[in-house]
Amino acid sequence: MKNIKNIIFDLGGVVIDLDRSEAIKALENLGIPDVSSLLGEYEQKGPFLMLEKGEISTSELFDILKPQCKPETRCTDLRDAFEQFLRRLPVERLQMIEKLREKGYKVFVLSNTNPIMYTHWIDEAFRADGKTINDYFDGIVVSYQEKTCKPDPAIFSNLAKRYGLNPEETLMLDDSEANCNSARSVGMEAVRIMPEGPDSMIEVCKRLL
Repeated sequence: MKNIKNIIFDLGGVVIDLDRSEAIKALENLGIPDVSSLLGEYEQKGPFLMLEKGEISTSELFDILKPQCKPETRCTDLRDAFEQFLRRLPVERLQMIEKLREKGYKVFVLSNTNPIMYTHWIDEAFRADGKTINDYFDGIVVSYQEKTCKPDPAIFSNLAKRYGLNPEETLMLDDSEANCNSARSVGMEAVRIMPEGPDSMIEVCKRLL
């Protein structure tokens, strides 16, 4: 990784801790059946995938889900249940991103996400140290705005072209091996991030410093 100048972070599973089981439980408690078949660890299906790809709006998702829910279910209940997927954003990870920028790296986000999580939970979590998400990164690319999701190689190429990055000088940090392989297919380096150990987000960043 000696020639790396640019670092791309996935959000969920890298910067943000996830818990798929909590989201499934919360949505099932609202009455939605077969949630586990729609919410995956790395990629969603059905209306949740459509939301991540920007094919439907938040209100359209709620219109699809509400007929399956208990009568008293509100849109905010659906939002809060869905956001149980996101568990924690440790401040030390935000501080590590800042250290990388101080070292001279350009840092970016490339995330499969949706407008519910991105404009609510994620926005609030990044304010934990008194800043906003835009203060931490030189550029942000999210799936629902791009109309495509990882592991489509096009979304990696789009980010590189938009910000003028040389793929050979760019490292992708992602918790999905499929996404890492797609990054490699467009000429980037990639490291699969694990929850703990030498390939955790913090430890990989320490090696870059």
